[in-house]
Amino acid sequence: MKKNRFMELQNGSDIRGVALPGVEGEEVDLTPLDAMKIGASFANWLTYKLNKNPLNLKICVGRDPRLSGEDLVDGLLRGIAYYGAQSADAGLASTPAMFMSTVMEYYEFDAAVMVTASHLPFNRNGFKFFTAEGGLNKEDVASILKMASKINMSPDFPYETEKVQLMDMYSATLRQMIAGGLRSDLSGMHIVIDAGNGSGGFFATDVLAPLGADISGSQFLEPDGHFPNHIPNPENPEAMESICKAVKDSGADLGIIFDTDVDRISAVDGHGEPISRNHIIALAAALAADDHPGGTVVTDSITSDELRVFLENDLGLRHLRYKRGYRNVINKAQELRQAGEDAFLAIETSGHCAFSDNYFMDDGAFLAVNIIVAAAKIKKESDGREDIRSLISSLKTPAEAREFRLDIVDPDFQEKADEILAAVESLVRENDCLTLVEPNFEGIRVNYSLDGTNGWFLARKSLHDPVLPVNIESEQEGGVEKAAALLADCLGEIEGVDLAPLGR
Repeated sequence: MKKNRFMELQNGSDIRGVALPGVEGEEVDLTPLDAMKIGASFANWLTYKLNKNPLNLKICVGRDPRLSGEDLVDGLLRGIAYYGAQSADAGLASTPAMFMSTVMEYYEFDAAVMVTASHLPFNRNGFKFFTAEGGLNKEDVASILKMASKINMSPDFPYETEKVQLMDMYSATLRQMIAGGLRSDLSGMHIVIDAGNGSGGFFATDVLAPLGADISGSQFLEPDGHFPNHIPNPENPEAMESICKAVKDSGADLGIIFDTDVDRISAVDGHGEPISRNHIIALAAALAADDHPGGTVVTDSITSDELRVFLENDLGLRHLRYKRGYRNVINKAQELRQAGEDAFLAIETSGHCAFSDNYFMDDGAFLAVNIIVAAAKIKKESDGREDIRSLISSLKTPAEAREFRLDIVDPDFQEKADEILAAVESLVRENDCLTLVEPNFEGIRVNYSLDGTNGWFLARKSLHDPVLPVNIESEQEGGVEKAAALLADCLGEIEGVDLAPLGR
């Protein structure tokens, strides 16, 4: 059966593709004409979703600074007009701001599209879709792509659109949140922002500086779709090293690093030490714990045991370790809330963070605002002796933590991944040093006790790539190597998987 190339563009609840030539082996598969068809299909989908005449629909479109962004926006706007709906062009924007365009007073668009591929390389691009209910789910995106694949149209269809200054109003909203939380401005606070040449530079110049913050030492604020300095990704080691150095060199109280479209962040304390992965989850939970006593934090599957201890014992919260994927954790938290549970935070180690009191939108700027307000209060109340790290000072860190990505060369990689996971489960049942962790919602998570080392490992399938990620943590030095060797021995007889990362 011939593959539908439009369906190949789906990446969970997003659309991702190669939008520019220039990278060997990566052919362009997301063109302005494709964008036009997707725009028309999205408008069509909205008429049924909202039960609204297409002539009365109004859709806002924004983009990050990727080199292909303007052409793809042009395609989307043409497609929206082709279907008869109205459009607005927000220009350079952030993903959270695009969602807010559907709920913010004065704008309240029926829907929005953000043209972004998050932290992916310069030649990639994609789309994120929103209504006032939040981001679309993968089933919705599949429907839109299926319809788009059937549309035939001329790329020269004329259109008119309205230019809107969305980011000005969004920045004003963030300033009001900070001023209201502090009942003052940010005079005396020195905050370094690293925007990675993505969309987040506005946060330093249009949010913090007007409130009196010292933003000297901030870096890579100028949008540049080449991303010339470092990958705009808070999970990237070089990016984190860069902002940690900037905080130390400038003597700042706090650092914030955004990804390209500002839906993810990590932080840096006043000593230049990173607050990321498990630590950013702990900090986000600590910021809201007093307002949600006994509430639930939903995280992805690779969070540490030490984080669970902190959330449950130190903060008195419930921790539900769920699945990878920001829509997965958000959907689970919303499901729990509908069932009557106070699931107030859905967050991944990647920095995707969604609070129940912020529409469950994964919003890096919202988390940054809350961190800054708390940091300013702590500095004032302690006369500068403490910083934001004090909120999570009791969180312990594993001695070792590594991720191994095992390439599956078998063409039927999903079936091969199932075979690997079955072998791991058999190993656990036959080895007294291993215990299955239950409940578990993704892959196989195992606690181990090997030659004086204790820890856990998680083997899980990748839904889209021929890779089987394995995360291993240990409470003592040397545990990761022992667990990796055990897994390598277990999987050694299975063909079609590269065990070299495990040391075999």
